[in-house]
Amino acid sequence: MQDLKTLISSISQIAEEKGIPAEKIIEVIEMALAAAYKKDKDRRGENIQAKLESESGKVKFWQVLEVVDESMIYSEEELEELKKQTYGKAVSQEIQEDRDSEIGEEGKTGLGEECKMRFNPKKHIMLAEAQEKKPKIKIGEELIVPLKPEQDYGRIAAQTAKQVILQRLKEAERDAIFEEFKEKEEEVVSGIVQRIEGKNVFFDLGKVIGILPPIEQIPTERYNIGERQRLLIKTVETSSKGPVIVLSRAYPKFVTKLFEIEVPEVSSGQVEIKSVAREPGFRTKMAVFSKDNGIDCIGAMVGQRGTRVLAVINSLSGEKIDIIEWSENTEDFISNALSPAKVTAVEVKEKGQALVTVPEDQLSLAIGKGGQNVRLAAKLTGWKIDIKVDGQDKTIKAEDLSIEEQEKVEREEQDKKEKKGKEEDKKDKPKKKVKQVAENKEDDKKKKVSKTKKTVAKKKPKKLT
Repeated sequence: MQDLKTLISSISQIAEEKGIPAEKIIEVIEMALAAAYKKDKDRRGENIQAKLESESGKVKFWQVLEVVDESMIYSEEELEELKKQTYGKAVSQEIQEDRDSEIGEEGKTGLGEECKMRFNPKKHIMLAEAQEKKPKIKIGEELIVPLKPEQDYGRIAAQTAKQVILQRLKEAERDAIFEEFKEKEEEVVSGIVQRIEGKNVFFDLGKVIGILPPIEQIPTERYNIGERQRLLIKTVETSSKGPVIVLSRAYPKFVTKLFEIEVPEVSSGQVEIKSVAREPGFRTKMAVFSKDNGIDCIGAMVGQRGTRVLAVINSLSGEKIDIIEWSENTEDFISNALSPAKVTAVEVKEKGQALVTVPEDQLSLAIGKGGQNVRLAAKLTGWKIDIKVDGQDKTIKAEDLSIEEQEKVEREEQDKKEKKGKEEDKKDKPKKKVKQVAENKEDDKKKKVSKTKKTVAKKKPKKLT
C-alpha cells in the first residue's frame, strides 16, 4: 500500500486543483480505506468506518453495531407469517430493509404495526451481548468495536479503493462547483462561446460549461465560437451529470446588474433602480431614483458624455436604453414613462387603469413603433395605459392596438406632416419667385456693366511711343 504520509502531503495540492476542502478529501480517503478493508476481509454488509490521522498517517478501523432487544426484532414465526401475508416466498433482506425505511417518526410502519426490524448480525447486536462489552450502553445506541488495521491490501481491495476515491472526488468536485455557482445566481459572469448545438449556445465559464437556451438569447444577436460575452447566471440546478447552469442575456435583471458594474452610485446604493421593462435586442426602459437631493440620478446613470450608458449599450449589442426618473406621484411617473413623447395630462381612473392625453403631433411618438413605447411604459409602471388625442373623444387602448392599426396611426401622422410641409411651401412660393426675379435683374445689370467696360477698353487708342 502507498505510504499514507505521502498521501497526506498530496491532499493540499488536490484541494487547490479541484477546489475541494481538504477535510472533504480526507473524508473521501477514509471511505475508500473502509471499502478496501471490507473487500479484503470479505465483510460486505457491515458498517465499517475508518479514521485517518493526518499527523502520523496511521489509520484506525472500527465496526458500528446498533443495540437492539427482542421487542425490536421479528421472531422466526413472525417472519414466516409475514412472508405468507405480504411478500410470499420471495422476501429477502433487501426488501425487509426497504420496509424498515418506511417506519415513521412515532415508531410505527405504514401498516400501523409497532417498529420492528429483521435482525442482521452484521449490523445489530443484542442488548445483553453489548452490555458485556459496555455495561452502560442502552437500546438504540451504537457499539463501537475496534478492528485490527492492515498494512498491506490485495490487488482487488486496492482497485476498489481507487474506484471509490475517483468517484467520490468527482462527486465532491461537482458539489463544490454547484455551491460556488449557486452563490453567484443573478450575478454577471464572462464566458467564451465553446460550441453551438441547434439553437442552444454553450459557454465556457472556467470550471464548468453553462447553457444559453433560445428563450434567454437576444433575438438580434448571432454568436460565434471563441467570442466572449457577458452573461447573467439565471439558475443553477443539479443533475446526474453535474450542475446545470442556465445563462441569460434577455432577463431584465441583466441590465440592472450591468449598471451596477458601470455606475458606482448604483452599487453603493445612492441611486436605486426602481423598475425595468425590456424587449431584448430593441429597447429597455428604466426608472431610477435617488434619496440624495445632491445627486442627479439620470446624470449618474448616463455618465460624462454618455460613457456609462454607452458601455451598457455595447454589452447589449446596441440595444436602446431610456432612463427616466421614478416618482411617487402616479401621474408624474406615467408621464415620465411615456417619454420622449410630451404628455398633456394623465387621468388615473380605477385601480390599474390610466388615461393619457397627448397633443396630436405626439400621438405616434407616444405609441412608438409597433406600440413599443406605450407597451414598455405599461410594464414599467404596472398600469394599463390608454391614450387620447387632445381635443378628440376617441380613445386608443394600447393593449388592444394591433400592429396594422399602429402602422395606420403612424402613416396618418406622417401624412399630416407632409401635408403641412406642402402648405408651407405654397405660402413661401410667391416670396421665393419675387426674390428670384430680383436676383435675375441684378445679374443682368451686372452683365451689361461688365460688357460696357470691355467695349470702352477696346476703343481706347494706343499711346504713341
